[in-house]
Amino acid sequence: MFVRQTVGTAAAAALLLLLAPSAVARSAASDEVTVDPTATVAADGTITLSGTYRCASAAGPVFVSSSVSQGDPRVRHGIGGTSVVCDGAEHRWTNSEKRAQDTLVPGPAHVEATLMELAGTGLPLPTFHASREQDVTVTQG
Repeated sequence: MFVRQTVGTAAAAALLLLLAPSAVARSAASDEVTVDPTATVAADGTITLSGTYRCASAAGPVFVSSSVSQGDPRVRHGIGGTSVVCDGAEHRWTNSEKRAQDTLVPGPAHVEATLMELAGTGLPLPTFHASREQDVTVTQG
């Protein structure tokens, strides 16, 4: 059984190494995602993050996902995921999600946004076009 697990793990690692170059090759140098310097939290706990993105082309559906942390950087809260269009133009993205009212409070926070494509036949695999981490200021909205 140990041999089967080792071979299976080695095969999976080899597959990932083979797929990685194609994932990088599909990401154009002009692909980017930005994060606005201000995020908002509403009285009901709805957190809104936003920014811009640009991607040249994609074979599958593309999303801007985002997360926020405040205080402990090891604790991140995923905030929505927006389906986007890759046409080479710059567009705005906004992700909102209602969380417990004390999840995020006005003040400094850290946001990560990722422009990701799901592509491939059979099981779609993620292709990362761009990622951005940025400190932001959370305001009451």
